[in-house]
Amino acid sequence: MLFFKKSTPILSDLFPDDYVDIHSHLLPGIDDGAKNIEDTRNLINSLKQIGFSKFITTPHVISGIWDNTSNSIASKLEETKLLLNETKLKAAAEYMIDSFFFDRIKEDEKLLPLKENYVLIEMSYLNAPIQLYDIIFEIQVQGYKPILAHPERYLFYANNFDEFYKLKKSGCLFQLNLLSTTGYYGIGVTKIAQKLLDANLYDFVGSDVHHQKHIKSLSTKLILKNHQNLVPLIANNSFFSY
Repeated sequence: MLFFKKSTPILSDLFPDDYVDIHSHLLPGIDDGAKNIEDTRNLINSLKQIGFSKFITTPHVISGIWDNTSNSIASKLEETKLLLNETKLKAAAEYMIDSFFFDRIKEDEKLLPLKENYVLIEMSYLNAPIQLYDIIFEIQVQGYKPILAHPERYLFYANNFDEFYKLKKSGCLFQLNLLSTTGYYGIGVTKIAQKLLDANLYDFVGSDVHHQKHIKSLSTKLILKNHQNLVPLIANNSFFSY
């Protein structure tokens, strides 16, 4: 008797008709994502073709690099929607948590959430901030719920997996970068994503699309060994539907 290995699915085939993406860089000229309005138009159209339904795009907020504010992001969003006649686009922000962010949150600056009080945050890929848990605590004191973007990409935790449990215990939700499941960032990142997925530590997913190369990778085969838990995780994004 012959046994045939079940083929590995293409990532884009897993997106439901109502998929809501909560992490991308689609607003033109505001960070390292879309460069201009034509770039934004092409990215959105390409994402719709592979099954994306709605977008909550998240420009970087990094002091001294991309000094975006809630007001400037909201203004750019309205300008973009008008130029594109696009109604399926909303905006939040992806906040770099560092000493500058600690000052921002302590000064009670209003953050731009994905929905209600859910705020997307990220760390440096080199190391965690010294005040990491103080910042996470302060975010929650101010009434927000932190969602940590792409935890699998923080390779400094690769040999200290308990830190991921500590982050979850501290109140962080986790957002998987979909590109991590196709090997786009390298096999090391995919292995961490696999462990986090197997441990049921993820809460949501996001594309983190910056350019067309990212979209192309979303249409390739998964390299995860076990991807069954990915489907309900993608479905969790319906929480952010609007």
